[in-house]
Amino acid sequence: MRLYAVKTRIVKTGDNIVEVILESLKEQGLQLEDWDVLALTSKIVAYAEGRVAKLSDFKPSNKAKELAKKFSLQPEFAELILREADKVYGGVEKAVLTLKNGVLTANAGIDNKNAPAGSVVLWPKNAKEWAKHIREEIIRKTGKHIAVLIVDSELTPLRLGTTGLALAVVGFKPVTDCRGEKDIFGKPLVITRHAVGDDLASAAHLLMGEAAEKTPMVLIKDAPVIFDEGVYGFVDMMIPFNECIFMTAFGHP
Repeated sequence: MRLYAVKTRIVKTGDNIVEVILESLKEQGLQLEDWDVLALTSKIVAYAEGRVAKLSDFKPSNKAKELAKKFSLQPEFAELILREADKVYGGVEKAVLTLKNGVLTANAGIDNKNAPAGSVVLWPKNAKEWAKHIREEIIRKTGKHIAVLIVDSELTPLRLGTTGLALAVVGFKPVTDCRGEKDIFGKPLVITRHAVGDDLASAAHLLMGEAAEKTPMVLIKDAPVIFDEGVYGFVDMMIPFNECIFMTAFGHP
């Protein structure tokens, strides 16, 4: 597998994201081929969709003020968390653990990084539909049968730092069911499923970086994935609460 970090100009609200992608690939001398995977950070999708919020536009409620005081947050930021999160569990200084679209994530996916001063970037409203649109447009313009992966960062319990998270996958299976396969000693696997989408997101995330790299795209060639015509979003990669080792261990329904 080969991965190529792709630099772009700063994406702004209303930009044609497919044109940005194709222009950036051309500028760096990179050619799309059939069965390539194009990984995109969720942030440029959010910018194109207009999911950038000015904190001054939000008046914090009393509940937001309490949340802000407890976890050392800006009250307006806390208000946005309450509006975006499906559930708030608790947190630490500067970070609140939330449930958003079936994903346990910090601050409901809202991010200060790489946002204009006084603003934050939210998750795209429908990453799956954006991935589908981007793939269809690239296939139409280039004739190349590619897959698209929308990437964000995530936290792992008791592990320091962020890794990659697949918000949406179009064109390959994001989860491989290994149950029933045999290990090297001939024993059948009972519960193992391989999060291929998240693994590929982490590989891309390593090249995208977390600061001022300006590499919101990674072109992936010869990825060991099962290509298909599927369109996969949060629900398709989510494990039910009653099967999740973390949720059940901490007593959440």
